[in-house]
Amino acid sequence: MASSATFSISLSPSFTLSRKNVRPFLSRSGFCVRVRPISIKASSTSLDHSTLSVAGTEPSIPIKSNNWQWKFKDNLINIYYEEHERGGNGAAKNILMIPTISDVSTVEEWRSVARDIVGRDGNVNWRATIVDWPGLGYSDRPKMDYDADIMEKFVVDFINAPDGPVGCSENELVVFGGGHAATIAVRAAKKGLVKPKAIAAVAPTWAGPLPIVFGRDSNMETRYGLLRGTLRAPAVGWMMYNMLVSNEKAIQSQYKSHVYANPDNVTPVIVQSRYDLTKRKGARYVPAAFLTGLLDPVNSREEFLGLFADLEGMIPILVVSTEGSPKRSKAEMEALRGAKGVSKFVEVPGALLPQEEYPTMVAEELYQFLLENFEVSP
Repeated sequence: MASSATFSISLSPSFTLSRKNVRPFLSRSGFCVRVRPISIKASSTSLDHSTLSVAGTEPSIPIKSNNWQWKFKDNLINIYYEEHERGGNGAAKNILMIPTISDVSTVEEWRSVARDIVGRDGNVNWRATIVDWPGLGYSDRPKMDYDADIMEKFVVDFINAPDGPVGCSENELVVFGGGHAATIAVRAAKKGLVKPKAIAAVAPTWAGPLPIVFGRDSNMETRYGLLRGTLRAPAVGWMMYNMLVSNEKAIQSQYKSHVYANPDNVTPVIVQSRYDLTKRKGARYVPAAFLTGLLDPVNSREEFLGLFADLEGMIPILVVSTEGSPKRSKAEMEALRGAKGVSKFVEVPGALLPQEEYPTMVAEELYQFLLENFEVSP
């Protein structure tokens, strides 16, 4: 997530990024930082939220939270997830909701949508599981070389694990993803690594903040690598991270400029919640990868469209675009209108996080998608 700014980053005499009146990342004010990249070892932490509620509301559907341990190479990573289930008689089906990848990614963005859908009366009792990415939200944040392949493997393992929250189930799994999460899920489905019954891509994206502005030529990739190394460094990395990401003004600025469409919807509660996430140990590592394009599941619009095209006729895919997305992100969403493999395209108010800003409207579109594909009568 990024905001309009005039900025300059100087990490060495040979490393400078500058651009006026574009959407780089996180700060409205100009800045110049001169540092030298070094390395650090960090430990992971976990946080268990046993009782949670949607910010500013009292949920009618209880939220059950837990941790699932993901084994990746030599790491055992505690993954935070929530379950929303009304219970009752009748058939049940599972929905996996995956948050948008960003520097302040969190399960909180999907809670109101989950509560809305799960609480509806119908022939199917929908059960929603919302999961935080490794390195983000309330999951552990070990120091790893995060990239799109690692994030895809996480999604695949979480869905397919026999001991996982959505594994060992005969229920048909539907996947809802926001931003990069949607594209990663589609990529995994294209490879046959996961086999959801349907996918909804909400404000789908594929390019990180810097690549979408500056491109991906070899010169820029070198600079991204230097910036990434600096953000991952010990003291100086935290200094840069605190300036760019981990402060209330920066978070409020990005939300008002492009994450939300209506600045009045950015409340102090939301800003404080996101700020708290940036203070967790290891908080820098995934944002450093996301900002510089390492989490991008594809490298071009052609590849982006190709992911969806390759699923033509295999599974229904809904694309939810937004009216107020940043220009470049909006162009990628619009490219999916009428595209091969996209069975339905709708537009809702909002920018990059419509599921949180306008949850009722997003939930309605998603529920109609479920009705149309699973023959559920409201």
